[in-house]
Amino acid sequence: MSVRIAFQGELGAYSHQACEQARPGCIPVPCTTFEDVVEMTRSGEADMGMLAVENSTYGRVADVHSLLPKSGLHIVDEAFVRVHVNLLGVKGATLADVREAHGHVVILPQCAGFLRAHGIKGKVSSDNARAAREVAEAGDVTRAALASELAARIYGLDVLARHIEDHANNTTRFLLMSREADMARRAADMMTTFVFRVRNIPAALYKALGGFATNGVNMTKLESYMVDGSFTATEFYADVEGHPQDAGLRLALDELAYFTTHLTILGVYPADRKR
Repeated sequence: MSVRIAFQGELGAYSHQACEQARPGCIPVPCTTFEDVVEMTRSGEADMGMLAVENSTYGRVADVHSLLPKSGLHIVDEAFVRVHVNLLGVKGATLADVREAHGHVVILPQCAGFLRAHGIKGKVSSDNARAAREVAEAGDVTRAALASELAARIYGLDVLARHIEDHANNTTRFLLMSREADMARRAADMMTTFVFRVRNIPAALYKALGGFATNGVNMTKLESYMVDGSFTATEFYADVEGHPQDAGLRLALDELAYFTTHLTILGVYPADRKR
């Protein structure tokens, strides 16, 4: 039986591409918002949820890191999707016909150089795949969409220009969420993601993180964000290499726990091969 995976966006979105990459043969379930993805997964309407968390050009996806701890879901996999931006037009259109390109506010800066060089004006859309659908419905040769080749196939558009992103390594990281945690060691290289708050004592963060250095654990991400709008309550989100059963990481987490008011592991999952 195929796995149903909820994702933010419409069919043909890069999140849809992430679903197919992570679980080939899955049934993609489009959602309007990230909150909808979480709720559909939590309720059982979908088996899993796919959430975009960061892009190598644009940075982190707003609100997702603060959404994860409250979701009640667990990270079971990650997917690094190479974001190839393509200019999609209606059948018979040419690059010279295009006057405006529609895409999400995140994707427009990723191909600003190409648009400027060709005199094309960027127009904000709520979703790249939606932009592709609306361009197909409009049938106007002067309008194009910035989207994936998957979207071109779904909506019957021509690829007028391929891979127009300004940075050759443009990649988005996605997290696959499940109602059930999977703490098994499923690959040689594993990742562990957790959130924590430090105790209100001098140098608490410095001391809390010291255990990762002394135990040889590589921390690949550390971010902070305010909790409930308070300037005095800060939560930290971290990704580290390894499995909690590894000797070094086990000791580092024990030391971290001593200096924190709470520590929650959000997921233990195989490292993507593109890391």
